Amino acid sequence: MRRDERYYGRFGGRYVPEVLRPAFEELEAAWAAAREDGAYWELLERLGRDFIGRPTPLCPAERLSDELGIKLYLKLEGQAQTGAHKINNALGQAVLAKRMGKARVIAETGAGQHGLATAAAAAKLGLECEVFMGEVDMARQHPNVFGMRMFGAKVTPVREGSRTLTDAVNAAMKNWTERVSDTHYVLGSALGAHPYPAMVRELQSVIGREIKAQVMESEGRLPDRIYACVGGGSNSIGAFAPFLDERVELVGAEAGGRGSRPGEHASRMGGRGSVGIVQAYKSLFLQDGDGSLLATHSVSAGLDYAGIGPQLAHLGETGRVRFDSASDDEALAAVARTARAEGILPALESAHALALAYREAGTMKPGSVVVVNVSGRGDKDLFITAPIFDRADWISFLESEIAGMRAEDAI
Repeated sequence: MRRDERYYGRFGGRYVPEVLRPAFEELEAAWAAAREDGAYWELLERLGRDFIGRPTPLCPAERLSDELGIKLYLKLEGQAQTGAHKINNALGQAVLAKRMGKARVIAETGAGQHGLATAAAAAKLGLECEVFMGEVDMARQHPNVFGMRMFGAKVTPVREGSRTLTDAVNAAMKNWTERVSDTHYVLGSALGAHPYPAMVRELQSVIGREIKAQVMESEGRLPDRIYACVGGGSNSIGAFAPFLDERVELVGAEAGGRGSRPGEHASRMGGRGSVGIVQAYKSLFLQDGDGSLLATHSVSAGLDYAGIGPQLAHLGETGRVRFDSASDDEALAAVARTARAEGILPALESAHALALAYREAGTMKPGSVVVVNVSGRGDKDLFITAPIFDRADWISFLESEIAGMRAEDAI
């Protein structure tokens, strides 16, 4: 029997309004049946291979490894269908929705990758789809909005609050209460009320299982350290979960934004977040003394969230996962460095994890085996990054980076 995963230490739970209790009970029962059904996993494995393109590559970053003095590998989830890890969870939940007899799925999205993945999964399986997205995020992630609409999804702008991810979650939950009978809510991260944190972790753990097999094949041993960015936490818990009982250091990278004051970042760990019950689950949130969520900021739309998944909050509190933050500028520099050195354009979210790995490489033993989960690719961010990188100061920075790399290659 599997253990009850309603709680992770003091975090987790299910704090839902009365109108949604039957929907959560139905979902819990459907998920419990599906996870024990070999046919469910066989279908996901086939779709993973033929539709998503799994396994995704574990790419040796040879030039960066030489520069940093470590053995750096990049797990390229951006090579998956729709350009990020989000499709693993979206497809798994869409298949579950069909098993439950639901004709419609809804989703929230920040960076747009989860919305895009849900729209693609719905198109593949013949489901109606509506995606709720903050108006601010729609403007800065227009390529993904276009893609969702091309897949046949209705994209509904959210104009309340900060008009970003937190508000999109609220709008999706409200819509679900109105159409529980025919709709499944495809929650995009490892948070929310039980059973979502466990379900999303399980569906995303394919990342960590592949990393384990691929590193063993390349190195004959497990990695010393794994980095992953952390917004709500789906890509990070997916990468970390298969290693929780192994002697592998796990590092979560949060959004340090542009400063340490409230509203300038989205870093919940390290004492900045406090315990609260928000959006139907108990975890650590950026909130004021009255329990109202604080404004957040990140150059990356996918990390711009006031809470963190309950299992990650617990793993951080117990010390099993170490958390640190990277600033907007560090993430942007990591995008440029990775692109110039390896021919890989990472998503801004993933660049936070890369920035931490680059910053900390000098503290590791030479030859340490390090994996960074590059959770998505950066073409979705062009409306954010192009105006920044076109500025004179960034052009000067990029030119100096190129000159430095050419000098190293000549040695």
